[in-house]
Amino acid sequence: MTKAYLSWSSGKDSAFAFIEAQRQGDVEVVGLITTISETYDRVVMHGVRHSLLDCQVQRLGVPCLKVPLPADCTMEVYESRMDAALKSIKMQGIDHVVYGDLFLEDVRGPREVQLAKHGMTGVFPLWQRGTPALASEMIESGIVAHLVCVDPKKLDASFAGRAFDRSLLADLPSQIDPCGEYGEFHTVVSAGPMFSSPIPVHIGPVVERGGFVFADAQAVDEA
Repeated sequence: MTKAYLSWSSGKDSAFAFIEAQRQGDVEVVGLITTISETYDRVVMHGVRHSLLDCQVQRLGVPCLKVPLPADCTMEVYESRMDAALKSIKMQGIDHVVYGDLFLEDVRGPREVQLAKHGMTGVFPLWQRGTPALASEMIESGIVAHLVCVDPKKLDASFAGRAFDRSLLADLPSQIDPCGEYGEFHTVVSAGPMFSSPIPVHIGPVVERGGFVFADAQAVDEA
């Protein structure tokens, strides 16, 4: 079985990629790689608290390589820090990384180019699966997730903090991808078959920052 790290965003796509990679039986996820904002000490883009990320990692039962990124990170800085992280993974004898990408070639392509520099290969277990059906599969699998980041230029801010469930899918405007693959929203997972136990979460205040709307998710014991 191929050993791999998994690009962990804290959200539903990476969680389901973890589940599917394991289910397909040819990849064993032995670690995670996650980008953390140096300024906010939160998962990049999703805005998830570092402490909640640590709760996820504990329940996944594998180590997490955290890559710090500055605010307003340039592509040059991003690539440099990811190169260092990939080199570290490669030195462990691991040359595969699993991603939860769905269909955007302009996202997958640069990943594969960067991996190739290190003699590494990407694994994309969700690639080009229809997102209406995929969103339903995620919910049916037992994944519990909430929308913690919304781009108000694409989706109304009132969706921030909502559960990713069938009611949400029914309420999404027709032009919105059901999995938010165009950046309409990002999620945080708190339960599912990939975790050893659920994480009780409290969805706290909603704030606008940097042109995005964030719902602050906290583990209940720290809320």
